[in-house]
Amino acid sequence: MATGIGFRVAATDGAARTGVISTPRGQIRTPAFMPVGTAATVKAMLPDSVAATGADILLGNTYHLMLRPGAERVAALGGLHRFMNWQKPILTDSGGFQVMSLGALRKLTEEGVRFSSHIDGSKHMLTPERSMEIQRLLGSDIVMCFDECPALPADDADVARAMRLSMRWAQRSRDAFGDRPGHALFGIMQGGVTRALREESAEALKRIGFDGYAIGGLAVGEGQEAMFSVLDYAPGFLPADKPRYLMGVGKPDDIVGAVERGIDMMDCVLPSRSGRTGQAWTARGQVNLRNARHRDDPRPLEDGCPCPACRGYSRAYLHHVVKADEIIGSMLLTWHNLQYYQVLMQGLRDAVAGGTLAGFVAGFHARRAEGDIEPL
Repeated sequence: MATGIGFRVAATDGAARTGVISTPRGQIRTPAFMPVGTAATVKAMLPDSVAATGADILLGNTYHLMLRPGAERVAALGGLHRFMNWQKPILTDSGGFQVMSLGALRKLTEEGVRFSSHIDGSKHMLTPERSMEIQRLLGSDIVMCFDECPALPADDADVARAMRLSMRWAQRSRDAFGDRPGHALFGIMQGGVTRALREESAEALKRIGFDGYAIGGLAVGEGQEAMFSVLDYAPGFLPADKPRYLMGVGKPDDIVGAVERGIDMMDCVLPSRSGRTGQAWTARGQVNLRNARHRDDPRPLEDGCPCPACRGYSRAYLHHVVKADEIIGSMLLTWHNLQYYQVLMQGLRDAVAGGTLAGFVAGFHARRAEGDIEPL
């Protein structure tokens, strides 16, 4: 990997791996879940609170940050780490996924994507070169190539066209990234749910050469069964000595299945978004704090959880503040959800290291099948 960035696999259990990505800003224990700080903030959380859950790295969003407050402004203010008061590693996505989701607001060409801002309608052009420039200005530790991510289902011809365009953009991203000691550039595999296209994409990326490799174009409408069928083979197309990042995943059972299949890094807005809508993730599944069954319940949300929501408050209180739309409800449930995800990741790391992953996974599914505790 680039100077100052390293990756070491410490143990394996089947296809699953555990190890460490080393960066000048700190170590990232893998498999790792990255909370999403879209606009230089994990919503409803302070940076120190996010770190307290066990997160080693955050994700920032190129599209949103380029529009507001602007990459040049962030750079003038000392870079993204200083700007948002987070001194651990940051990964930034390329902006491609958000731009592609704009639909009628964007026009795709070989050069890049011309689009209108969803904020004020202003016109912008995002190319591989501009994406690399924005991410350099932000100062992120791990930079993602600019790619096109088509929504699924899609026909093979459209998926193949998008994948091959993404591979041409990957080369341009690599050229524009240049030599940046202490910073890493990840390529992104595309190809939908078609094995031959996934393999073609992986071979193209390996010829270019990257510091890590992402599997993109999943969790975009294809369903878990189709996603897992791709993950049964796609990680094996990528170099074993580099990190493998599954983008935009996901639900706890998606994460467990991805780790079983050799994935090292994941991100998703789900734990923080769920927290803002009164939804909590627990070892026994999802809990909706809006439900009336919680209004007189003095018990904690989850026994044994070290987060403030579980240590200091009852289900009755959480139900009250959620129903009353009090800000503390979003704060407490987001902290709990991020804590749950990080506890899950630590459990997966320990299980892989101990060679007990099969038992851990069986226990994970058994607990979830029990459902929430009985109401009083």
